[in-house]
Amino acid sequence: MTTASLIPLDAIEPATLERHLDRVFGGDRRQRTAYRIREGTDWLPALSFAALDADQRLAGTIQAYPVALADPAGRAHPLIMIGPVAVAPDRQDQGFGRAMLAAQAAALDPRAPLPQVLIGDAPYYAPFGFTAAGTAGWRCPGPWDPARLLVRCANRAVLPAEGMLGPWRG
Repeated sequence: MTTASLIPLDAIEPATLERHLDRVFGGDRRQRTAYRIREGTDWLPALSFAALDADQRLAGTIQAYPVALADPAGRAHPLIMIGPVAVAPDRQDQGFGRAMLAAQAAALDPRAPLPQVLIGDAPYYAPFGFTAAGTAGWRCPGPWDPARLLVRCANRAVLPAEGMLGPWRG
């Protein structure tokens, strides 16, 4: 990766963040299933970062949201939804995404690490501990590819085998 800085995402102007996300994912990004899962929640400032390139231009962002897996009995199992991981098209394959994922993992409290979930490419996220193992019985409020529903958890046995992902209201 070229010289970069990671800063808290809340240091980025909201309009700049929205333009960046539109540039990376398109103007229809809010129709994606991930947006439905975290609908009505705010991103978690302590786990959300921006990457600035050597010229202090926005190269990427990563956000985290509180979500939950509602099991068949209706109990909510809290998780952290990682994403979007948004690296500018001209800055991809330069290490910005990996740096932001590493920073986010380091920011998690090791005394009480909540499982993390995301929708993404397994080969890219596997080195960070994400896997589709254990998520086959999970559902999402919209279309999704089960092979792209990934989880990272120290002990996946604590998670239900079945459930519906949605916002965590606390």
